[in-house]
Amino acid sequence: MMPSKRSDVAPFHVMDVLAAAQERQRTHGDALFLCAGQPSTPAPRRALEAVQSAVGSQILGYTEATGIPELKRAIADDHNRRMAARGGVDGARTYRAVEPEDVVVTTGSSGGFVTLFLAALDPGDDIVLARPGYPAYRNTLKALGANVVEIDCGPETRFQLTVELLEGLERTPRAVIVTSPDNPTGTIIDADELGRIARWCEENDVLLVSDEIYHGISYGRECVSAREFSDAAVVVGSVSKYHSMTGWRVGWLIIPEWLRGPCDRLAANLTVCPPAVSQVAAIEAFHPESIAELDGHVRRYAANRELLIERLPDAGLGTFAPPDGGFYIYADVSHLTDDSLTWARGLLDATGVAVAPGVDFDTASGHRWVRLCFAGSTEDMAEACRRIGGFNGR
Repeated sequence: MMPSKRSDVAPFHVMDVLAAAQERQRTHGDALFLCAGQPSTPAPRRALEAVQSAVGSQILGYTEATGIPELKRAIADDHNRRMAARGGVDGARTYRAVEPEDVVVTTGSSGGFVTLFLAALDPGDDIVLARPGYPAYRNTLKALGANVVEIDCGPETRFQLTVELLEGLERTPRAVIVTSPDNPTGTIIDADELGRIARWCEENDVLLVSDEIYHGISYGRECVSAREFSDAAVVVGSVSKYHSMTGWRVGWLIIPEWLRGPCDRLAANLTVCPPAVSQVAAIEAFHPESIAELDGHVRRYAANRELLIERLPDAGLGTFAPPDGGFYIYADVSHLTDDSLTWARGLLDATGVAVAPGVDFDTASGHRWVRLCFAGSTEDMAEACRRIGGFNGR
């Protein structure tokens, strides 16, 4: 027997780096984890307390396939609150409020993407992605039989897609994915450009998929939702990043009406339902007390970002994408190596600092870049800069 052709996708190298860093921690006790993209803090206190109560008092069996009503309402209300706050700044924006019926709760945003791709795409359909970008998009789409069209995006467009780049395609795609704040670059798409892309997609009957899982984590530059410009857009969200709940595996889709039936049927068959206990926790992650706690984490990320921006140049990493949001710095190492994977392994072996090689995120130029996650402690960021500088002879 042979494995399927669809299973022949590229490896996720950062997971190998993470495993090596964990081994380094076991053997040396000095690993600094700047590789995996996750917060270093637990779920909000109210979420943890809700789980403790639910485990002792609830059955926690199957829920509705697309999520329990209370969580769908919490997600819709939070999205509307954020849109209303931004709309007060720019009255030119118009949007329809998100209703709970528009929300599909999924097993992480990864489960949401699989459900969405199956519901909206047929094998062979073109779907456009920015390069560099999150590798699981590319690999999952290839496994599902879609035709992935990557567009190189560099500093001239702030590593984001533009209407001009879309208009340069040989043929109109079925779908376009934008990510803001982006992984790995941390850039936030300009509000005007997102509006232009949303209009272009509507005019050309293209599904716009807006990955907004890093919303809530930004540093002076505004995060804008695609739903502020188009009810036809799909928004992808998650409690993993801002809400500090990666392992709880709760994500969501905000979808147009024509996708409700397909997503409901697919969700029921693919996973039956998202994890019941995690949904209970996620409801409390949207409580004002939790938001206040989580905003405290964002203030620490902001301090870490400032420290890295100041000290990385002295450590030999002076060129990077502008980290507008999220918790990543995407740094150019082309002056040090033409093999970011080997360089990252060497850095870990010599210093205990684990970073993600750019080859995960960019199949063309990733050998010249690395991604550093600054969601850890400020002390770890300072120590990482010191060690990287020593590795680079600074």
